[in-house]
Amino acid sequence: MPAVSDSSRLWLDVPFAEKDDAKRLGARWDQKARSWYAPTGSDKDLARWMPLPELLPGENREFGSGLFVDLVPSSCWFTNVRSCVSPRDWERLRLMIYRRAGYRCEACGGERDSAAGVYLEAHERWIFLAGNVQVLKRLICLCTLCHEVTHFGLTRLRGRGAEALEHLIAVNGWNSHTARGHIDDAFQLWQTRSASDWTLDITMLTAVGISAAKPPTAEERRRAAAEILSSNDDLHLAAEPPPVPEVLPPAGWYEDPTGEHRWRWWDGNTWTAHVG
Repeated sequence: MPAVSDSSRLWLDVPFAEKDDAKRLGARWDQKARSWYAPTGSDKDLARWMPLPELLPGENREFGSGLFVDLVPSSCWFTNVRSCVSPRDWERLRLMIYRRAGYRCEACGGERDSAAGVYLEAHERWIFLAGNVQVLKRLICLCTLCHEVTHFGLTRLRGRGAEALEHLIAVNGWNSHTARGHIDDAFQLWQTRSASDWTLDITMLTAVGISAAKPPTAEERRRAAAEILSSNDDLHLAAEPPPVPEVLPPAGWYEDPTGEHRWRWWDGNTWTAHVG
Protein backbone atom coordinates (compact mmCIF):
# COMPACT_ATOMS: atom_id res chain seq x y z
CA MET A 1 0.00 0.00 0.00
CA PRO A 2 1.16 3.57 -0.47
CA ALA A 3 3.45 5.17 2.06
CA VAL A 4 1.41 8.38 2.00
CA SER A 5 -2.00 8.22 3.68
CA ASP A 6 -4.93 9.89 1.96
CA SER A 7 -8.33 8.80 3.23
CA SER A 8 -10.05 10.52 0.30
CA ARG A 9 -8.58 8.06 -2.19
CA LEU A 10 -9.36 4.44 -2.86
CA TRP A 11 -6.00 2.82 -3.49
CA LEU A 12 -5.64 -0.12 -5.86
CA ASP A 13 -3.40 -3.18 -6.10
CA VAL A 14 -2.50 -3.07 -9.80
CA PRO A 15 0.25 -5.43 -11.05
CA PHE A 16 2.63 -3.68 -13.42
CA ALA A 17 1.58 -6.01 -16.24
CA GLU A 18 -2.04 -4.79 -15.89
CA LYS A 19 -1.39 -1.05 -15.49
CA ASP A 20 -2.52 -0.22 -19.03
CA ASP A 21 -5.82 -2.04 -18.50
CA ALA A 22 -6.34 -0.22 -15.21
CA LYS A 23 -5.54 3.15 -16.78
CA ARG A 24 -7.94 2.49 -19.65
CA LEU A 25 -10.70 1.78 -17.12
CA GLY A 26 -10.08 5.04 -15.25
CA ALA A 27 -7.34 4.36 -12.71
CA ARG A 28 -5.03 7.27 -11.93
CA TRP A 29 -1.40 7.25 -10.77
CA ASP A 30 -0.32 9.16 -7.66
CA GLN A 31 3.36 9.94 -8.17
CA LYS A 32 3.99 10.92 -4.55
CA ALA A 33 2.36 7.81 -3.11
CA ARG A 34 3.60 5.70 -6.04
CA SER A 35 0.29 3.90 -6.26
CA TRP A 36 -2.78 3.67 -8.47
CA TYR A 37 -6.13 4.87 -7.16
CA ALA A 38 -9.75 4.87 -8.29
CA PRO A 39 -11.24 8.33 -8.96
CA THR A 40 -14.73 8.95 -7.63
CA GLY A 41 -17.31 7.09 -9.66
CA SER A 42 -14.92 4.61 -11.27
CA ASP A 43 -14.72 2.10 -8.44
CA LYS A 44 -17.05 -0.42 -10.13
CA ASP A 45 -14.92 -0.65 -13.26
CA LEU A 46 -11.79 -1.09 -11.16
CA ALA A 47 -13.19 -3.57 -8.64
CA ARG A 48 -10.82 -6.34 -9.72
CA TRP A 49 -7.89 -4.37 -8.27
CA MET A 50 -9.50 -3.28 -5.02
CA PRO A 51 -7.27 -4.23 -2.06
CA LEU A 52 -8.64 -6.94 0.17
CA PRO A 53 -9.55 -6.06 3.76
CA GLU A 54 -6.78 -6.85 6.24
CA LEU A 55 -9.20 -8.98 8.25
CA LEU A 56 -11.25 -11.32 6.11
CA PRO A 57 -14.85 -12.16 7.10
CA GLY A 58 -14.82 -14.79 9.81
CA GLU A 59 -11.04 -14.85 10.03
CA ASN A 60 -9.41 -15.31 13.44
CA ARG A 61 -5.83 -14.05 13.40
CA GLU A 62 -5.19 -15.62 16.80
CA PHE A 63 -6.13 -19.10 15.56
CA GLY A 64 -3.19 -21.37 14.83
CA SER A 65 -0.57 -18.96 16.17
CA GLY A 66 2.98 -20.09 16.75
CA LEU A 67 5.09 -22.72 15.05
CA PHE A 68 3.88 -26.31 14.86
CA VAL A 69 3.68 -29.24 12.46
CA ASP A 70 0.40 -28.89 10.56
CA LEU A 71 0.01 -31.85 8.19
CA VAL A 72 -2.69 -31.93 5.53
CA PRO A 73 -4.86 -35.10 5.70
CA SER A 74 -4.41 -37.22 2.57
CA SER A 75 -8.16 -36.97 1.99
CA CYS A 76 -7.73 -33.17 1.73
CA TRP A 77 -4.86 -33.16 -0.75
CA PHE A 78 -5.32 -31.03 -3.88
CA THR A 79 -7.72 -28.62 -2.12
CA ASN A 80 -5.43 -25.79 -1.03
CA VAL A 81 -6.52 -22.19 -1.53
CA ARG A 82 -3.97 -21.46 -4.25
CA SER A 83 -5.38 -24.24 -6.45
CA CYS A 84 -8.95 -22.98 -5.98
CA VAL A 85 -8.59 -19.29 -6.84
CA SER A 86 -7.36 -17.36 -9.88
CA PRO A 87 -3.69 -16.28 -10.10
CA ARG A 88 -4.77 -12.62 -9.73
CA ASP A 89 -6.78 -13.32 -6.57
CA TRP A 90 -3.98 -15.43 -5.12
CA GLU A 91 -1.60 -12.53 -5.74
CA ARG A 92 -4.00 -10.12 -4.01
CA LEU A 93 -4.27 -12.47 -1.04
CA ARG A 94 -0.55 -13.07 -0.81
CA LEU A 95 0.37 -9.38 -0.91
CA MET A 96 -2.31 -8.49 1.65
CA ILE A 97 -1.04 -11.21 3.99
CA TYR A 98 2.55 -9.98 3.74
CA ARG A 99 1.61 -6.32 4.21
CA ARG A 100 -0.52 -6.84 7.30
CA ALA A 101 2.26 -8.96 8.84
CA GLY A 102 4.74 -6.13 8.32
CA TYR A 103 6.70 -8.32 5.91
CA ARG A 104 7.75 -10.60 8.77
CA CYS A 105 7.11 -14.24 9.55
CA GLU A 106 4.21 -14.48 11.99
CA ALA A 107 5.73 -17.55 13.66
CA CYS A 108 9.36 -16.60 14.29
CA GLY A 109 9.46 -12.89 13.41
CA GLY A 110 12.08 -13.40 10.72
CA GLU A 111 12.35 -11.33 7.55
CA ARG A 112 12.93 -12.26 3.92
CA ASP A 113 16.58 -13.09 3.22
CA SER A 114 16.98 -14.07 -0.42
CA ALA A 115 20.73 -14.60 0.01
CA ALA A 116 19.96 -17.34 2.53
CA GLY A 117 17.10 -18.75 0.47
CA VAL A 118 14.50 -17.55 2.98
CA TYR A 119 11.33 -16.00 1.57
CA LEU A 120 7.86 -15.14 2.82
CA GLU A 121 5.07 -17.58 2.00
CA ALA A 122 1.33 -17.73 2.65
CA HIS A 123 -0.11 -20.67 4.56
CA GLU A 124 -3.68 -21.69 5.39
CA ARG A 125 -4.88 -22.53 8.89
CA TRP A 126 -7.89 -24.87 8.90
CA ILE A 127 -10.25 -25.99 11.61
CA PHE A 128 -11.75 -29.47 11.30
CA LEU A 129 -15.31 -29.55 12.60
CA ALA A 130 -17.83 -32.23 13.47
CA GLY A 131 -19.64 -33.33 10.34
CA ASN A 132 -16.32 -33.54 8.48
CA VAL A 133 -16.18 -29.89 7.43
CA GLN A 134 -12.76 -28.33 6.86
CA VAL A 135 -13.11 -24.56 7.42
CA LEU A 136 -10.52 -21.96 6.45
CA LYS A 137 -10.01 -19.80 9.56
CA ARG A 138 -6.81 -17.90 8.89
CA LEU A 139 -4.16 -17.05 6.34
CA ILE A 140 -0.73 -16.62 7.89
CA CYS A 141 2.61 -15.29 6.69
CA LEU A 142 5.45 -17.77 7.26
CA CYS A 143 9.10 -17.70 6.31
CA THR A 144 10.55 -20.59 4.33
CA LEU A 145 12.06 -22.19 7.44
CA CYS A 146 8.82 -22.10 9.43
CA HIS A 147 6.89 -23.33 6.40
CA GLU A 148 9.25 -26.31 6.19
CA VAL A 149 8.46 -27.16 9.81
CA THR A 150 4.74 -26.81 9.12
CA HIS A 151 4.90 -29.27 6.21
CA PHE A 152 7.35 -31.53 8.02
CA GLY A 153 6.44 -34.62 5.99
CA LEU A 154 7.44 -33.12 2.66
CA THR A 155 10.44 -31.43 4.23
CA ARG A 156 11.74 -34.74 5.54
CA LEU A 157 11.17 -36.33 2.14
CA ARG A 158 13.27 -33.55 0.58
CA GLY A 159 16.12 -34.34 2.96
CA ARG A 160 15.72 -31.29 5.22
CA GLY A 161 14.13 -32.97 8.22
CA ALA A 162 17.12 -32.32 10.49
CA GLU A 163 17.15 -28.60 9.64
CA ALA A 164 13.41 -28.33 10.24
CA LEU A 165 13.70 -30.10 13.59
CA GLU A 166 16.50 -27.75 14.61
CA HIS A 167 14.40 -24.72 13.64
CA LEU A 168 11.36 -26.01 15.56
CA ILE A 169 13.51 -26.47 18.66
CA ALA A 170 15.10 -23.03 18.35
CA VAL A 171 11.89 -21.07 17.76
CA ASN A 172 9.85 -22.78 20.48
CA GLY A 173 12.66 -23.18 23.00
CA TRP A 174 12.03 -26.92 23.21
CA ASN A 175 14.43 -29.78 23.78
CA SER A 176 14.79 -32.59 21.25
CA HIS A 177 12.52 -34.95 23.21
CA THR A 178 9.64 -32.45 23.28
CA ALA A 179 10.02 -31.60 19.60
CA ARG A 180 10.08 -35.24 18.51
CA GLY A 181 7.04 -35.97 20.65
CA HIS A 182 5.20 -33.09 19.00
CA ILE A 183 6.06 -34.44 15.54
CA ASP A 184 4.85 -37.94 16.49
CA ASP A 185 1.57 -36.49 17.76
CA ALA A 186 1.13 -34.54 14.51
CA PHE A 187 1.53 -37.70 12.44
CA GLN A 188 -0.96 -39.59 14.61
CA LEU A 189 -3.48 -36.77 14.16
CA TRP A 190 -2.82 -36.88 10.41
CA GLN A 191 -3.63 -40.59 10.31
CA THR A 192 -6.89 -40.04 12.20
CA ARG A 193 -8.02 -37.17 9.98
CA SER A 194 -6.97 -38.96 6.80
CA ALA A 195 -9.50 -41.70 7.57
CA SER A 196 -12.36 -39.24 6.91
CA ASP A 197 -13.50 -37.32 3.85
CA TRP A 198 -13.73 -33.56 4.37
CA THR A 199 -15.88 -30.87 2.76
CA LEU A 200 -14.00 -27.66 2.02
CA ASP A 201 -15.42 -24.36 3.36
CA ILE A 202 -13.66 -21.21 2.15
CA THR A 203 -16.50 -18.79 2.87
CA MET A 204 -13.84 -16.49 4.33
CA LEU A 205 -12.73 -15.82 0.74
CA THR A 206 -15.96 -16.01 -1.22
CA ALA A 207 -17.48 -13.44 1.18
CA VAL A 208 -15.15 -10.79 -0.27
CA GLY A 209 -15.94 -11.69 -3.86
CA ILE A 210 -13.13 -14.14 -4.57
CA SER A 211 -14.40 -16.84 -6.90
CA ALA A 212 -13.31 -20.37 -6.12
CA ALA A 213 -13.07 -23.24 -8.56
CA LYS A 214 -14.88 -26.37 -7.51
CA PRO A 215 -12.30 -28.63 -5.80
CA PRO A 216 -11.99 -32.33 -6.65
CA THR A 217 -14.60 -34.51 -4.95
CA ALA A 218 -13.62 -36.47 -1.85
CA GLU A 219 -13.63 -39.65 -3.92
CA GLU A 220 -11.35 -38.11 -6.55
CA ARG A 221 -8.95 -36.78 -3.90
CA ARG A 222 -8.78 -40.12 -2.10
CA ARG A 223 -8.23 -42.06 -5.32
CA ALA A 224 -5.44 -39.73 -6.43
CA ALA A 225 -3.80 -39.86 -2.99
CA ALA A 226 -3.93 -43.66 -2.98
CA GLU A 227 -2.29 -43.80 -6.40
CA ILE A 228 0.50 -41.49 -5.29
CA LEU A 229 1.11 -43.35 -2.02
CA SER A 230 1.09 -46.76 -3.69
CA SER A 231 3.63 -45.61 -6.27
CA ASN A 232 6.12 -44.26 -3.73
CA ASP A 233 6.62 -45.93 -0.37
CA ASP A 234 8.62 -42.96 0.91
CA LEU A 235 5.47 -40.82 0.82
CA HIS A 236 3.93 -42.92 3.60
CA LEU A 237 6.54 -41.28 5.82
CA ALA A 238 5.92 -37.87 4.31
CA ALA A 239 2.21 -37.58 5.14
CA GLU A 240 1.97 -34.88 2.49
CA PRO A 241 1.32 -34.87 -1.26
CA PRO A 242 4.41 -34.69 -3.48
CA PRO A 243 5.54 -31.21 -4.51
CA VAL A 244 3.94 -29.88 -7.67
CA PRO A 245 6.39 -28.03 -9.92
CA GLU A 246 5.59 -24.33 -9.66
CA VAL A 247 4.70 -22.53 -12.87
CA LEU A 248 6.75 -19.35 -12.78
CA PRO A 249 5.28 -16.09 -14.10
CA PRO A 250 6.75 -14.54 -17.25
CA ALA A 251 9.43 -11.87 -17.06
CA GLY A 252 8.12 -8.41 -16.23
CA TRP A 253 7.62 -5.72 -13.61
CA TYR A 254 5.75 -6.85 -10.48
CA GLU A 255 5.02 -5.40 -7.05
CA ASP A 256 8.20 -5.73 -5.01
CA PRO A 257 7.71 -8.73 -2.65
CA THR A 258 10.11 -7.17 -0.11
CA GLY A 259 7.98 -4.04 0.21
CA GLU A 260 11.09 -1.84 -0.14
CA HIS A 261 10.10 -0.53 -3.57
CA ARG A 262 6.91 -0.26 -5.58
CA TRP A 263 8.10 -2.43 -8.49
CA ARG A 264 10.85 -5.01 -8.99
CA TRP A 265 11.91 -6.74 -12.21
CA TRP A 266 11.32 -10.52 -12.40
CA ASP A 267 13.49 -12.10 -15.10
CA GLY A 268 11.33 -15.20 -15.40
CA ASN A 269 13.34 -17.14 -12.84
CA THR A 270 14.34 -14.82 -10.00
CA TRP A 271 13.95 -11.27 -8.67
CA THR A 272 16.66 -8.87 -9.88
CA ALA A 273 18.13 -5.66 -8.44
CA HIS A 274 16.20 -3.51 -10.93
CA VAL A 275 13.50 -1.57 -9.08
CA GLY A 276 11.03 1.18 -9.82
